[in-house]
Amino acid sequence: MSNVKVGLVGFGLSGQVFHAPLIRAVGGMEIAKVVSSNPEKVGQYLPDSEVIASLEELLADESIDLVVITSPNQTHYPFAKQALLAGKHVVVEKPFVISSEEADDLIETARQRNKLLSVYQNRRWDNDFLTVKGLIEAGELGEIASYEAHYDRYRPEVTNRWRETAGPGSGMLYDLGSHLIDQALHLFGKPDSVYADLLAQRAGSEVTDYFHLILSYGTKRVILHSGSLVMRHGPKYQVHGSKGSFIKYGLDSQEDMLRKGGLPGQPGWGMDREESYGELTAAVDGKAETGKVKTLQGSYESFYEGMVKAITANKPVPVAAEDARNTIRIIELAIQSSAEKRALPFE
Repeated sequence: MSNVKVGLVGFGLSGQVFHAPLIRAVGGMEIAKVVSSNPEKVGQYLPDSEVIASLEELLADESIDLVVITSPNQTHYPFAKQALLAGKHVVVEKPFVISSEEADDLIETARQRNKLLSVYQNRRWDNDFLTVKGLIEAGELGEIASYEAHYDRYRPEVTNRWRETAGPGSGMLYDLGSHLIDQALHLFGKPDSVYADLLAQRAGSEVTDYFHLILSYGTKRVILHSGSLVMRHGPKYQVHGSKGSFIKYGLDSQEDMLRKGGLPGQPGWGMDREESYGELTAAVDGKAETGKVKTLQGSYESFYEGMVKAITANKPVPVAAEDARNTIRIIELAIQSSAEKRALPFE
């Protein structure tokens, strides 16, 4: 069977670093066309791809099977809607869209047009998250009482990038929060309620640069946190259950490798350093004992491998649009919760 022909919309950081290398590394896909205002830059990295100036020109090409949208957040909904109406399968960079209403409309449009719609929540395939997921699913921690995940940074200076300029879909809750929320929903499903504290802590910040979310599931608590003024990081994950605790420091290495030109299959891809392995504390013969847990291998390429199977073999998409819709709904509730200073039911 011929390759899935991909049209890539945008060639900024997301398109260049997080999508193009993985699409090229996965068998059965090729980037046929790129919508970009910088043909020289695209040509340097994708010499075999045609660079075009408009989404309309891309959608008019009947040979394009899949449109991958990596443009700024506020364009996700209109561009995805146009692509679906043009009869294309669609992948949208996270965050999916700005509002749950937009998400619902895209999901319904995809259903009506019988097209696939997925959202690039690549951090489901972080090595540390896969390790946490494996421990929980294997019952190593027992009944989970609390799960805490951080995505902290030390970036005291406000930049002029669009993500830090006031507007729909800007700020850390949409940017990093969409990752942490998606991971939590992937593990635990929809919460009973959402509580959030959102702040702009840095001088001159126009957008949320700190968030603290508490998702409630009966007596279980899921805490999702991010700050921009964290010079010394604490654990990335802290998970506590009836049988034990798991603590993990450090970040998955795939983003750093991609930024440096690394690719799946190369030595060290998705691997963790031994000194960064997490620690599991559990009762052995009535005594608490702590040991290292080897981090599972990360695999961002799994997303696009899944898209090839979805398009060519009628398999489910790797990230359901309905999941991404629920992530956006939690972001909406978090914004409302912080403004009203109260927990809100998930609905």
